Amino acid sequence: MTDKFRALRVSKTDQGPKSEFVTLTEADLMDGDVTVAVEYSTVNYKDGLALTGRAPIIRSWPLIPGIDFSGKVEKSDHKEFKPGDRVVLNGFGVGEGHNGGYAQKARVKGDWLVKLPDAISNEQAMAIGTAGYTAMLCVLALEKNGVTPDKGDVLVTGAAGGVGSVAIALLSKLGHRVIASTGRAAEADYLKGLGAAEIIDRNELSAPGKPLGKERWAGAVDAVGSHTLANVLAMTKYGGTVAACGLAQGLDLPASVAPFILRGITLCGIDSVMAPKSVRIEAYKRLAADLDMKKLAAMSVRAKLDDVPHLANDIVAGKVRGRVIVDVNA
Repeated sequence: MTDKFRALRVSKTDQGPKSEFVTLTEADLMDGDVTVAVEYSTVNYKDGLALTGRAPIIRSWPLIPGIDFSGKVEKSDHKEFKPGDRVVLNGFGVGEGHNGGYAQKARVKGDWLVKLPDAISNEQAMAIGTAGYTAMLCVLALEKNGVTPDKGDVLVTGAAGGVGSVAIALLSKLGHRVIASTGRAAEADYLKGLGAAEIIDRNELSAPGKPLGKERWAGAVDAVGSHTLANVLAMTKYGGTVAACGLAQGLDLPASVAPFILRGITLCGIDSVMAPKSVRIEAYKRLAADLDMKKLAAMSVRAKLDDVPHLANDIVAGKVRGRVIVDVNA
């Protein structure tokens, strides 16, 4: 066990964020009661925004980005964890205001960690990542609001992205007929391989639309926001539910109250960053049971820490399909 470790650190400059690979020691880590030997991280849309400076994600400079990591506990002063425990972290401001997963070590609060189920390896945990864990939170929200396979189709927007890919795999295994909305027509076979029954072009949803449209789906998982989410709401069946978790098109919601007061639909906001531990444990328990690990492998690619800066640009540009597993020790 060595005190020195490698990390990708971002500094603030007049020209924007500057990324560099550095060698650090444990003295460079932030406060926390658990030190983790990080094995894997991943690249989420939020990580791309942080590294490229396209949005003010980073709040403390300089910082090690990476909102996710998995690994083994090295040291612990927290009652729930002991050395050797396999753990995963998603969110809680890590990679935003607290050093994150793009390093070989991390020191965090034990309350932010979740022990991994036996059925999910450390590598698979980062194939899942915040995107997949968020997808599971969306599915749980649909279930809790009565969206069952017999009620009708479920739409997934941003379907070829991380949230969308995992959501399709989960929903199809649970018996739902899934409609996938994507702007990447070339990904149709990929999406059908994950379980999508129908592919629609995102242009059907991305322009300003009517307050109410034809009822097309009983539920939806939306990672896009803006006009897309407004149109998704307008076309949700009576009594249906939409889980909203992203802003790829925009933060705005140019919608009307019509779907809510005329069709009684529910809009569920999904927050993965500060979700309480009980919710996280439930999500990982369900991921272990309901996510087809072969489909997870099919949607995942491997990368090294050195690859993260260019992957950050690619994910913001919509060029990353599925999930990226970053081996921080490779």
